[in-house]
Amino acid sequence: MRRYAIVANQTLDSDQLLSVVQERAADGPAEFWLVVPATPIKDLASNVISMPMPVMGGTLALPHPPAESRKLAQSKLDAALTRLTAAGITVDGEVADPDPLHAVEEAAASRTFDEIVVVTLPTRFSLWIHQDLPDRLAHHFQVPVTAVATEDV
Repeated sequence: MRRYAIVANQTLDSDQLLSVVQERAADGPAEFWLVVPATPIKDLASNVISMPMPVMGGTLALPHPPAESRKLAQSKLDAALTRLTAAGITVDGEVADPDPLHAVEEAAASRTFDEIVVVTLPTRFSLWIHQDLPDRLAHHFQVPVTAVATEDV
């Protein structure tokens, strides 16, 4: 049985994620583990275009507690697990460290993977692509890593 780590957060509900999982499941028995980094709210694509709030001395930066990021990530994970299970996929997962490399390290501490699939936002928006995450994962874990970019958000 092949085991796959699927690293995603903002793309958990994407058709591309569903397609890549279904393609691999069609190749034979497979298990999937969703690794969902608790991406800080300030780093989400919905915040790419922020409206500055002028205040005396600069702009106001509103804090977002880490618990908020984890709660949002858990909600996305729950929805993705429901969707993939309904599609007949053997899948589980967890919300993990905000740093995607550390998140995969946490997952790999108790399981092995034959491939890591990183499902990202379109390249121009993806922090993970700009941080060279797929190559860093391949170098660190010595397994094939596939990067799949979603269509425009």
